[in-house]
Amino acid sequence: MQLIEAAQPSDISPQTSDISPLCLVITPGRELALQSDTVLKSMGSGLRSMACYGGRPAMDEHRVLKEVRPHIVFGTPGRLNDHLDKENISRYQIRYLVIDEFDKCLEMGFHAEMAKLIKSLPGLQRRILLSATNAEQIPQFVNMAKKGTLINFLPDDEQTSERVTLYEVRSPQKDKLQTLRQLLLSLGDESSIVFLNYRDSVERVNSYLQEQGFTTSHFHGGMEQRQREDMLYKFSNGSANVLVSTDLASRGLDIPDIQNIIHYHLPESEDGYIHRVGRTARWDAQGRTFFLLNSQEHIPEYVEGDVVPYAESASQPATPPAPKMATLYIGKGKKDKISKGDIVGFLCKKGGLEPGDIGRIDVKDRYAYAAVKREKLQQVLRQTQGEKIKGIKTIIEQVR
Repeated sequence: MQLIEAAQPSDISPQTSDISPLCLVITPGRELALQSDTVLKSMGSGLRSMACYGGRPAMDEHRVLKEVRPHIVFGTPGRLNDHLDKENISRYQIRYLVIDEFDKCLEMGFHAEMAKLIKSLPGLQRRILLSATNAEQIPQFVNMAKKGTLINFLPDDEQTSERVTLYEVRSPQKDKLQTLRQLLLSLGDESSIVFLNYRDSVERVNSYLQEQGFTTSHFHGGMEQRQREDMLYKFSNGSANVLVSTDLASRGLDIPDIQNIIHYHLPESEDGYIHRVGRTARWDAQGRTFFLLNSQEHIPEYVEGDVVPYAESASQPATPPAPKMATLYIGKGKKDKISKGDIVGFLCKKGGLEPGDIGRIDVKDRYAYAAVKREKLQQVLRQTQGEKIKGIKTIIEQVR
């Protein structure tokens, strides 16, 4: 932030747009762009920011850009290039470029798009690369010799946090679904991510777990953006105990209370393993990671540390415990002048809740999410039916 405040306007070229950010942050996916934007806004730094990504019209983003006039723009490479090409964003004032999860950006094949973007920024003064793991080689187009900084958040001698305990769970069958079910039952209502390597496998495992009575979210790159947001929100606010996902969820998620990482499919690389396990034991918390292995599988050689057999409790429940929270969808948002305080007041006055019954609330432009205690869900849905929030009639329904 101090770097941005110290930046001076450029006279390199006349302005072509009145939207003149000082910093662009490249992210490999939309979730990380959205999350980074949300975190910066929550800090109250005084810096204006916005997330830009594919899957929605660029013209809609341009309208918001003109309203926000951001100092910092978080975005995927293709969408950032699109705005620069259309002169929706002025390229001449941009002083700082951050490539977040830069090794993932390279892995996903963004070389050409990132090279084009960097080449198009004549006033660039500093390049910053961020990741928990290193790329085999930093491409020449990044030009790190010209005021470049590499920040690797994981010490060289630490593959995973020492606060993570490693377990192996043996499956008597090649198909590990039954073993996964038993493991999750033994974990009770703890927050767990089940990682798989393929989208269709995510769908299959998620459907099985739901049929067995688990409340889950699932997440992969083939889902619509709104569905992905719904699923992540349910998991992060405690409305689902289990997230079934591809490695898309191994980066860019800042959910502090994930207790268990389960490798249903073995990680395809050491870097993939590090990023998966990095979702647990955040800050000072403890975490566990489980390798589900059939008779043909073994612990990968790159895994460091002792991996011990997991002993399930003899008194584990026969049925999955329900999550503590449930998620409400509210069909009005910021554009309707609705705030978090308005939603809390509405849920307490009309829904009969106490403030302690309400969890995380996120207000988007045209809708909002609110977490409420699960035992109060039907009461809220019943008592708010047909009611108005700030004089506006809206939809209130459960996110399933």
